[in-house]
Parts: sequence; structure tokens; C-alpha cells
Amino acid sequence: MSDTHILVEQPENGSGILVIRFNRPDKKNAITEPMYHRMTEALVGANRDDAVRVVAFLGTDGCFSAGNDMGDFLAYAMSGSDDVPAAARFIKALALAEKPLVAGIDGLAIGIGTTLNLHCDMTIASSRSVFRTPFVDLALVPEAASSLLAPRIMGHQRAFAMLVAGEGFSAKAALEAGLIWKIVPPETVEAETLAVAQSLAAKPPQALKIARNLMRGPRNEVLERINEELVHFSLQLKSAEARAAFEAFMRR
Repeated sequence: MSDTHILVEQPENGSGILVIRFNRPDKKNAITEPMYHRMTEALVGANRDDAVRVVAFLGTDGCFSAGNDMGDFLAYAMSGSDDVPAAARFIKALALAEKPLVAGIDGLAIGIGTTLNLHCDMTIASSRSVFRTPFVDLALVPEAASSLLAPRIMGHQRAFAMLVAGEGFSAKAALEAGLIWKIVPPETVEAETLAVAQSLAAKPPQALKIARNLMRGPRNEVLERINEELVHFSLQLKSAEARAAFEAFMRR
């Protein structure tokens, strides 16, 4: 079902744009392992394809993503597997993306739905968007190098409020924190996101690549933090307190 739950599209009027779209609205676009695989393949493929200039993430009406599918989390926690989670491979693909990343957020952006934006170059969000990372509430820890990137972008207090205290951020608070670039009405999120992507795609590609790389700097530190977080995340994922938190969530 990954082919229908994650749509990889190239808009007819969007030369050079690759759209990765969450399309599981009945589950609030919660991300399963096959969906992570599909997105990772799309990002890796975009790196190799000179025709792709920009990658854009989009969701559905009123929901970007509710984050990782809790059923998948619980199944992994109970499996005892030592395999690298598909989510980890996707996160590393985000960090290693060679083309500009933009996102259009409308509504819920939970967990990776929020931290993904730390790797995006420009995020447009609707006025009704909500950003939240309930990692500690689920007995987990921050991921996607968010423990490194969020304090740099937001400052310690805001990053701690989001990543540890689990405080939700409105679109206005996310804009003030530097997590997003622009707030627009819900009905214009997709059009404005694609317009931004098209503007970037039309720029000289080599100059665009160099400028982005200069701003992002070496990826080693980000990848090291991703790996460090993954060690703790994997251990916590299999812990008794995480299992209890997942089961309580599933009973809601």
C-alpha cells in the first residue's frame, strides 16, 4: 500500500519538482514502514536525477502527518528486532538530500511531521497548523538530529519546550521559532508551496547547490547526532515504559 499511501508525483506545470505526498488521511497520514521505504527511495532517486531540482513534501487537507504509526511502533518494540528501522534510513536520506527540500503543512504535524521541517529549506504552513513532538510522553527521545538542530534554530528554551516538554506550537509560534518560513490560508498551502518550489527549480542549479551546501555545512555532525539519537531511541523503543505508553495510546 506504500504506492497509494505515499504518492510520488511530478506536476505537469512544475518542471523540475518532485512531490512526495502523504496520502493516508483515514489514519491522519501516520507513517508505516513501507511508507518510509517509499519516501527514502524517492529522496535517493532525486539525488541521482538531474531533472529533479527541488523536492516538495505535501500532505492532505487538514493533516500533514500524525507521525509514526503507533501500531508499527508497538510491533517493533515487541519483536526484539535489531534491524535498523525504516524511519532511520529515511531520516538519513533527509540529511543527505542534495536538492532543496520544501514542505507545505496544513493541520497536524506530529513527531517526524515536525522534525522533518528542520531539514527543509523553506516550509509554508497554514494558519491552522499544529506542530508537536510527544517523544518523552511516549517514553522516547528526540530523533532526526532534532536535539542538535532545534536548539540551533530556536534556542534552548523553545527547543526544550517542543522536544522534551511536548508543548504544541501553533503556526505563529513555529514562525517565531524559525521552524517555518511563512503562514498562509489553508486553501493556498499547496499552490504556494509549489510556487516556491518552482521558483527554486528555475534558478541556476549549480549555484543553487553550492549556496545550499554552504549554508548547511558538513553533514557529518548531523549524521553523528542521528546515530547517537538512534541508539537511545532504539533502546527506549523496547523498554517497558515505552510499551506501556504505546499500549495506553492504542487504548484511546
